[in-house]
Amino acid sequence: MEEETRKAEESFRLEEGFEKIEQLLEKLSDKEVSLEDSFLLYQEGMELLKQCNGRIEHVEKQMLKIDEEGQIHEFS
Repeated sequence: MEEETRKAEESFRLEEGFEKIEQLLEKLSDKEVSLEDSFLLYQEGMELLKQCNGRIEHVEKQMLKIDEEGQIHEFS
């Protein structure tokens, strides 16, 4: 299961996540959306935010820092 989670995180693209969040926000701003639907959209948005945050953390861990001498070090 851990491998499935890792693969899902790797295939998740931040741009897609942000686009989906933007679409959810547009739907939430519609006055005709019911309270129940608003709650479901909110939950979906929160899950997307968690995925985006996880992806950002993953990318940060893989970033490399180049020092003044041109040496590459892992980002910490």
